[in-house]
Amino acid sequence: MKTLILDSATNLLYTALLIDDQIVFESYVKGKNDHASAILVEVEKACKKGNIELKELDKVIVGYGPGSYTGVRMAVTVGKMITTMEPKIKLYTISTLFLMASGSSGKVLAEIDARRGNCFGCILDMSNGCYLIKEGLIEKEKLRESSFDACVNENEFLVNPFVVDQQAVLVEEPRTLVPNYLRETEAERNIHA
Repeated sequence: MKTLILDSATNLLYTALLIDDQIVFESYVKGKNDHASAILVEVEKACKKGNIELKELDKVIVGYGPGSYTGVRMAVTVGKMITTMEPKIKLYTISTLFLMASGSSGKVLAEIDARRGNCFGCILDMSNGCYLIKEGLIEKEKLRESSFDACVNENEFLVNPFVVDQQAVLVEEPRTLVPNYLRETEAERNIHA
């Protein structure tokens, strides 16, 4: 089984290639609003390191948000593009917050800054993969009042690609996949104001 994992919703562009039970390639590329210039380069590096062509993948797992509005769309778009070009490749999704928490244990607070004292956040019990506080647009201070063992954010997290692979959800119709934004964009909010 050849699995490509991509997430571009945070300040770290995450890419991994699993072949059977081995991590063949894994990278965290730091950036800020510039993952578009690196995402395809990282996919190419992963395939080269795994000595495979893109069409040999069995599945692509994309972090589909929440997170940076533009960032969320990049991994989703690349995943949709790959699976549309090669219909035998299956597309899966994973919450970006879950992906960020996957390398930690216990009760994990995962948060991505959403400005104005808010975050896209949740608390997960990684012993069973259950949400103790479900994902949402939450005041940072309120979220931090809850009990947790570890905290990860958009600048600092470690991924366990095997946990991500186990928890990913199959997308039945890749063309209809929409990122999980959790709120309107600033432009949309301004139109309604």
